[in-house]
Amino acid sequence: MFIMFKEIENSAACEMQSVIHFLNAKNMKPAEFHCQLCDMYGEHAMSSSVVWRWMWLFNEGRKNVRDDPRSGWPSVVNEDLVCAVEEKIRENRWFTIMSLSLHFPQISRSLLHKIVSDKLKFRKLCACWALKMLTEEHKLKRLASALDFLTRYSEEGDNFLGRVVTGDETWVSHATPESKQQPMEWRHTSSPTKMKFKQTTWTRKIMCTVFWDRNGVLLVDFLPQGSTINEGVCCDTLKKLHWVIQNKRRGILSQDVVMIHDNARPHTAAATQNLITTFDWEQFGYPPTAQT
Repeated sequence: MFIMFKEIENSAACEMQSVIHFLNAKNMKPAEFHCQLCDMYGEHAMSSSVVWRWMWLFNEGRKNVRDDPRSGWPSVVNEDLVCAVEEKIRENRWFTIMSLSLHFPQISRSLLHKIVSDKLKFRKLCACWALKMLTEEHKLKRLASALDFLTRYSEEGDNFLGRVVTGDETWVSHATPESKQQPMEWRHTSSPTKMKFKQTTWTRKIMCTVFWDRNGVLLVDFLPQGSTINEGVCCDTLKKLHWVIQNKRRGILSQDVVMIHDNARPHTAAATQNLITTFDWEQFGYPPTAQT
């Protein structure tokens, strides 16, 4: 029958101290203690001074062969300190460790950084840039547009999505400059350094208009170089779109196209609105966004 014992921490030290206790009970000399420990444990054996100390403790009546627990240096980090640091962080999210350390002079900046990052799990993150801040009125319009779209979909189903056509304009550069990471190569540290010349910024670009529906791209229209989108150009592009839908998506024109356009000036111009009315297309309300 085998009896399982719980593993003792620092078992080698406990074993040597047990051997000292046993040999001390046999009235052996400390020098002989140390010799036998060296024969048994080799370089991991206790020094002669430690053997003398344990022999004196056993002669004084000590029975426990384990080391006494050590308290160590008292830690200044406690729950109250962590809560105080978190409270200061929530008061000012733009703090620096140096400015935060002015409120806690009793601890070092390195320890304060450890509390912020390890204990409280805070990370310094950048905010996302937005071109426009939405007001409460804008947010209500976005909510109304979303509810209107969901209502139409629940009533008309997949037929409604099949009639939706949307588009947008963007600038397209003639060439995309190569980034610094793209020409990177695997080389030895002793290899000669490869030169990469700084390219000038490409200023030549043209305006591109793209329209699409759920089945794919309908129209890609490029304007002449140096020209931008305006009321007349927008009408010409919509006429091209009408012809493309008639040829690529047969049957949609008879079901009334649902046009989703942003609120740019050329799209809301009187001539553009009159042309869309002539086509008998339905215009779906475009919600205000922070990117426009």
